[in-house]
Amino acid sequence: MSRRVVVTGIGLLTPIGTGKNQFWDALRAGQSGVRRVDNLVDLSGIDVLIGAPVLEFDPLNYMEPRRVRRISRVTQFALAAASLAFNDADLELSTVDRKRIGVVVGTGIGGLETMERNFTALSNKGPRQVSPFLVPQLMPNAVAAQIAIEHGLQGANFGVSSACASSAHAIGIASELVRAGFLDCAVSGGAESVLLRIVYAGFSQMGAISKRNDEPERASRPFDRDRDGFVIGEGAGILILEEYQHALARQAHIYAELIGFGMSADAEHITAPAKGGRGAAQAVSIALARANIPAQAVDYINAHGTSTILNDKAETEAIKIVFGKGAYNVKISSTKSQIGHLLGAAGSVEAIATLLSMQNDYIPATLNYEHPDPECDLDYTPKAVSTPIKVALCNSFGFGGQNAALVFRKTD
Repeated sequence: MSRRVVVTGIGLLTPIGTGKNQFWDALRAGQSGVRRVDNLVDLSGIDVLIGAPVLEFDPLNYMEPRRVRRISRVTQFALAAASLAFNDADLELSTVDRKRIGVVVGTGIGGLETMERNFTALSNKGPRQVSPFLVPQLMPNAVAAQIAIEHGLQGANFGVSSACASSAHAIGIASELVRAGFLDCAVSGGAESVLLRIVYAGFSQMGAISKRNDEPERASRPFDRDRDGFVIGEGAGILILEEYQHALARQAHIYAELIGFGMSADAEHITAPAKGGRGAAQAVSIALARANIPAQAVDYINAHGTSTILNDKAETEAIKIVFGKGAYNVKISSTKSQIGHLLGAAGSVEAIATLLSMQNDYIPATLNYEHPDPECDLDYTPKAVSTPIKVALCNSFGFGGQNAALVFRKTD
């Protein structure tokens, strides 16, 4: 278990940009990807009209037309992000053992638009109109499987589905496979594409998403007193994880080392976080213990920060449990204030945001943090700040009480 795991490539598609440079420039500039989406989705009769879509995505820039027709949008996102990550890692697959490269990718829901489209066809025109590609497009593990097929990767391959913690779990589990010697490299992260009428209806009925339709860019406001729910987003984030010596041997650029991974279950409620943030605190404590560092060594926390009443409060309480009085000294921000909540892809895109923050020693602001909440009283970085970041923590929590935490450290 002495093998070290580093990140050598990143690729992403988000509501504020595609690729690391466009994404980072927009993140640093405080750009919001939240907008009205009722011109993209039939939201008639639904009281929420906003979202964070990936605009101007053309899958033909990444794959052949025949492939595009046979896979779902979420898998198209993942394949595109994986291609960008491989390019960024400068990993020439012909020079490595593909049996030692695995794929572990998370998605909260998978190809739901395929089910919606085919159910409509079944209801209106009968079973012969159902696509023969329905099942392979719908199944959540198709995302990981298609990446392996595209690149001929024969190592461990599976999907992870743990709601909004899916891609953080995927990254953590993939890193453990590399650390334990099952793999030399892993393609990991997550993808999600569920800007769909049925999804909006369901979340709206739960009262989980923001109804700030007249001010879309101000709708996602993590930790703010006037927050009223999250904003549904879509996208993908893929990381190339690599064993340290393997990366050194090919002189790869290293973003950071993944030194700690923790996970836990609230075992309390299917949608609400555990009271007092105890489940989240457990996951963070495990991550720090496996990283073998004290809480005070953390310079920055990229928070789960959904902009919901219960989650933001619980995450604040969890940080206080783990960091004690030091909770008031650590810098915290939420990427969701700019890109909305990417659900199963949230953890991976936010991990990439964390890595870029570390690389640039710069913490983007939590947008729309205007009115302090007495129950959320930590430093959520309302204004961006330049500061050295050697160690960073990235939190991800999901419905079902599923918690994951990742700890990154700059390498020498």
